[in-house]
Amino acid sequence: MPARGWSALGRNIIIVDDYLTMSQAAAQAVIQQIKKDKNTVLGLPTGKTPIGLYKALVRAVKQEAVSFKGVRAFILDEYVGLAKNDKASYHFFMQDKLFGKVDIKKENIFMPDGQAEDLTGECLRYESLIKKSGGIDLLVLGIGLNGHLAFNEPGSDFDSKTRVVKLKAETRRVNAVNFTKPEQMPSSAITIGLGTIMKAEKIILMASGEKKAKIIKRALTGKITGAVPASILQKHKNLTVILDKDAAKHLVTHSA
Repeated sequence: MPARGWSALGRNIIIVDDYLTMSQAAAQAVIQQIKKDKNTVLGLPTGKTPIGLYKALVRAVKQEAVSFKGVRAFILDEYVGLAKNDKASYHFFMQDKLFGKVDIKKENIFMPDGQAEDLTGECLRYESLIKKSGGIDLLVLGIGLNGHLAFNEPGSDFDSKTRVVKLKAETRRVNAVNFTKPEQMPSSAITIGLGTIMKAEKIILMASGEKKAKIIKRALTGKITGAVPASILQKHKNLTVILDKDAAKHLVTHSA
């Protein structure tokens, strides 16, 4: 059974035994949101952390436990310079892990174009699309080892909007495993901003593994600082944190 507790800052934290259970808990939260509002606007992450979540959502759709027919989905980021059909692109990732396996309408899928001729214009377009949708109802996040959210690296402005960012060396090193050759890893990406993230009505932050434990503690119980972008989540009024016990090992919690 998952343990529910609170950090020193009063945020809702769900601690579970392992990655699989974390993924299932996040999937249930997404499913509940869609059942509450079939026209829900989701903000969805890329990377390793949400893969289990997407597998659980695919299963739920196949079992007719939920439908994505009315859902609109915004992806948080994309590498600059990668074609949509590049296997290392997040367009490909999301199609492979989720969109190609659920009943979401093609016109309801929104992803930034990393090959746009006018990248500044593309960022403005994407930010505008989010606003026109009425904003994000439920945004799911992972967290980087340096505290980044989406690709908002340390030093990002808390009021930032969708923009092109230069990726830190550590982020490039971690993500280079997805490329045939490390040098193919792009040096920049389009990402929604921290200001955009904070405007979401609800946020779920997921983390698993002992490697994330220190940054989770800093993000949730430390000083709110641009050096740890995820620390801004302390100010969000509707944040749920779902952790496995390894990621939560440095947090002081008590059972409800």
